[in-house]
Amino acid sequence: MTIKVHSAPRGFALVVVMIVIFVLGILAGGFAYSMRVETKLARNTSFEGDLEWLGRSGVEFARYILVQHLNVINEQWDSLNQKWAGGPMGTNEVLEAISLENNELGAGVFSVKIIDLERKFNINLINDVNVHVLKHALGLVGIDPSDSSPITDSFLDWIDPNDDAHLSGTESRDYLGNPNPGYSPYLAKNGPIDNLAELLLIRGITPEMYWGPSGRYRVLRYGPSSSEQPSAAGLVDLFTALSSGPININTASAQVLQLIPGLDPGLAQGIITTRAGWDGVDGTEDDVPFRSIGELINVPGMPPQLLSLLQGTFQTRSYTFEVHVEAKINQYKREFVALVRRNPANPRDVQTLFFNWK
Repeated sequence: MTIKVHSAPRGFALVVVMIVIFVLGILAGGFAYSMRVETKLARNTSFEGDLEWLGRSGVEFARYILVQHLNVINEQWDSLNQKWAGGPMGTNEVLEAISLENNELGAGVFSVKIIDLERKFNINLINDVNVHVLKHALGLVGIDPSDSSPITDSFLDWIDPNDDAHLSGTESRDYLGNPNPGYSPYLAKNGPIDNLAELLLIRGITPEMYWGPSGRYRVLRYGPSSSEQPSAAGLVDLFTALSSGPININTASAQVLQLIPGLDPGLAQGIITTRAGWDGVDGTEDDVPFRSIGELINVPGMPPQLLSLLQGTFQTRSYTFEVHVEAKINQYKREFVALVRRNPANPRDVQTLFFNWK
């Protein structure tokens, strides 16, 4: 009897070999990519120290500009057309030669953006008496007035020192039992706002309300300042947790000005137009900053009786500044943020309160 053995087709073995080669190629490619990432991370780590010192140098550079600005001119106001804000005015030979952008230092480059926080309303000034300011702000970010009471009451519960909830408010027992989506249970602050981002922990305040239509990941432009604002702002554009209190009438946006009782959109825009000069653009050479609150009488339609009410609300100086520094070494970059404070008793004394990276 003859037994015939059928061998597997030779083509099958070739297919197996090709599959093995393909799989090994993928593994080798993945390993090479992983090594490339690890190498890049190692290089980033090696640059961390240099990038941090570039960032710190940028903050010192900003402090120097703020002090030198006062040495150049004896103006009792701060405005968007001055050098610290990226404008052309208030310079001497020293400041004229200085640029806020692309300053070379060692192997790196840094750019600086200086933003005064007096251009915003200090949210820690809101209480049961003037909570209408927050209600108006919620209206500016698109919240219907009929829906604002739970948010404003929850805000008041967040900052007051007790655990007694307002009529539509939220206290610790609610956050412990049913916290905001995405957060673990937590207690109400029962104290002042230290960081404006705390608003995101308050019941009813959403990221869209906080950041506005432009979203969280905004592009910070390192160039001349501008009063141009998005058509609909976010709470982060209107409020700050750190400032001297009164709003700088020369740097505030029209949306912030509208938070003040008595200033309707027309008057708020009139203030912007008056200080912007002939070209209607903030931060240019023909700006006409307000030298005193009394000069608001020059704004078309400004009621004289309103000026006395605005004396404690507005000022023409800024004392608290947020400094953003973009540091670059080759293709590696990092952004740092610092808060600097000008001493009201000695404006040439500018101290750094904190420094971190984004």
